[in-house]
This record gives sequence, C-alpha cells and structure tokens, in this order.
Amino acid sequence: MSKRKLSRQQRWRIEKIQAERAARAEKQAAREAGSLEAGEYGPEKPGRVIAHFGRTLDVQAPDDTMTHRCHLRANLEGLVTGDRVIWRQAQDGSGVVVARDSRDNVLERPDPRGQLKPVAANIDQILIVFAAEPAPFANLIDRYLVAAEATGITPVLVLNKVDLLPEDGGELGALLERYAALGYAVVRATTRTTHGLDALHGRLQARTSVFVGQSGVGKSSLIDRLLPDEALRIGALSEDSRKGTHTTTTARLYRLPAGGELIDSPGIREFGLTHLDEQQVTEGFVEFRDVLGHCRFRDCRHRDEPGCALLDAVGRGDIAEARFASYRRILDSLKSS
Repeated sequence: MSKRKLSRQQRWRIEKIQAERAARAEKQAAREAGSLEAGEYGPEKPGRVIAHFGRTLDVQAPDDTMTHRCHLRANLEGLVTGDRVIWRQAQDGSGVVVARDSRDNVLERPDPRGQLKPVAANIDQILIVFAAEPAPFANLIDRYLVAAEATGITPVLVLNKVDLLPEDGGELGALLERYAALGYAVVRATTRTTHGLDALHGRLQARTSVFVGQSGVGKSSLIDRLLPDEALRIGALSEDSRKGTHTTTTARLYRLPAGGELIDSPGIREFGLTHLDEQQVTEGFVEFRDVLGHCRFRDCRHRDEPGCALLDAVGRGDIAEARFASYRRILDSLKSS
C-alpha cells in the first residue's frame, strides 16, 4: 500500500511542531547546563527508574526508600522503568538524570504497527499467570513461553486459584506437570490462603519480576496480596469480574517487603509474536533444541518432509503431540497476520 501524500499545509504543520520541540529541548538543555555549572545539584549517584512519565521520571537510590521526581537531560532518550541511571539531586529533593547505566536486558513488545517498543529493563523473570477460571488454553501458554524465551528472560508459570481445582489437580494440574517436566519453574497459588503465596514470595525474592497473563486470571489480586501497602495502586474493583481498573497506564516498579522487586504495567500483560520469525518460534520450544539441526534436509520446515528429526521425535514420544500441534498453530498464525 502506497503512503498517503501530505498536503503542503500538513507538511508545514509537522515541520513547525518538530521545530518547536527542538527549540524547547535546546532551552531545557541550556537551563540544565547552567544549573549544573552553578552547583545547584549535588554529586552524581546511582539510582533506579521507578516510573516514567515522558521526560519526567521517578528515581530511587539503592539505599533510599524516598522517590525523587527527576527530569531527563535533553540528550537522553528511551529510558524505561527498571533502568539503572546516574542522577544528581537538587536541594528541594528533585533531580536530573544525567546518564543511563548499562542494561542487562530490555523487555519489548510490538505496538499496533508491529514496531518493538521497550517497556521495562533489567528484568530477571516473567511470571506467566493462568488460572482454573477462566479456563486456560495450552496454546496461549505456549505463546507466552515463546515470547519469554525470545527475550532471554526466565519464564515462571503461576497457576492461580488452585482452590477451584479438584483434589487430584484435574487436567490443569496434569498440564502444569508437563511444563514442569520440560524444566519450567511452576508455582501454585491462591489468594484465599497463604500457602501458595509463601511459595510465590520465595520465587520473587532477590529478583526483579513482571506479571503477564490474560484478563481475569487474578493478577491484580495476587499483586494486591504481595503489596499490602500499595492499595491505591488499583482503582475500583468490580465484584463480579475482580478486574482492576488501573489509575495510571505507566509501568511502575515496587519493592517487595520480603525483598525483590515487581514491575506492574498494563503495557506488559500480553506479548504478540508478530515480530518473531519461524526460527525464533521454533527455538522457543525448549524440547526442540536438542533435535534441531538433525533433519535430513537443511531447509526442513518440519511439516511432512522425509527425515524430519522433529517429526521423528514426536513419533517416538520424545516431543508431545499437543506441543508440536501448538507450535504449528503459532507458525500458521504468523502467516495470516
């Protein structure tokens, strides 16, 4: 599809807006330079971005519980919640971020146009939450796992509302065991008792984590129990749906009472896979990895080619038929998107 041509007036308006933004940034940079040279800010020190609002950030020092409202130097772009930064504090408690430290990783997701957008940085694990109600689909869980594997960030499966399961765990309990057999960490939890929450606390300690999962699985209820002093984080709750209405759309980092950090954001609840290619999806199935590269043909598509190592592994029972079928559905969905 060819791009729509802009009229002369539209081009003029765009250029005018860009020029105004550049002028404001230049003035801001001049003010910052003057303030820094005048000694209005203290010495440089490390901090962590707790939340960001455009060019304004909330920053916390490692040994401080107080949050400081800071602005960015004009030459800094692309900071996200979880970034480690160097900042300088003013006498009134505010500050200016002067540099971004190196990242261990950055969590990204595709925007509506398919462009990757960073939403959080320096994450240790992604907690994929699903529940007895609404009933989960294994293919949806597999999609989350592929997305997590593609980021290089450790995924953890959290089965919530276990109090609604039969004593033997039923089909959902068996599904969770199959994922555990693949080497994935699993946690069973419920907000009705403290037993599952103890296990979840243990998984979160000394790590920076984010929660993802479909609506209605109880992410908000779990986070409320994990953060008892952050009741204002969630707005009105519907008695019927128990879905949280967030009062803000920005990602925010919370320090957990027992240690560890949790990033909560509507923007990282789900991950599309449209930015991944077939090879990345294939490698996202961990049980495929020892088999890949052993097919008879180098360009094997793992469909009905003779000598396909993946198909042979499925036939032997080394790879579950359900997982392989889920893999094929994901690839087919990429072609139709």
